[in-house]
Amino acid sequence: MTKPPTHRTATGREVTDEEIASMAADLEVMEFDIDVLKARRRGRPMIGTAPAEVVPVRIDPALKAAIDARAAADDVSISEVIRNALKKYLHVA
Repeated sequence: MTKPPTHRTATGREVTDEEIASMAADLEVMEFDIDVLKARRRGRPMIGTAPAEVVPVRIDPALKAAIDARAAADDVSISEVIRNALKKYLHVA
């Protein structure tokens, strides 16, 4: 005869069937605002007004070194340096 599956927490503690039933009962009486749950976004925060798009570009080694140096000096990401440079060049806020 096979042993019933064991349920464990993230820390490895075994959870009993009684605990699972208790948790399920607790959840059933809780009220959830579906609109709030749907509106909650996960993942990276948006940079602008819409999801960002990845745009691959080729950059010569000297320019890449300058970007890396600026990112290190300003303590920001390489992407942030490139976005800021493009905004200034294109006169976009």
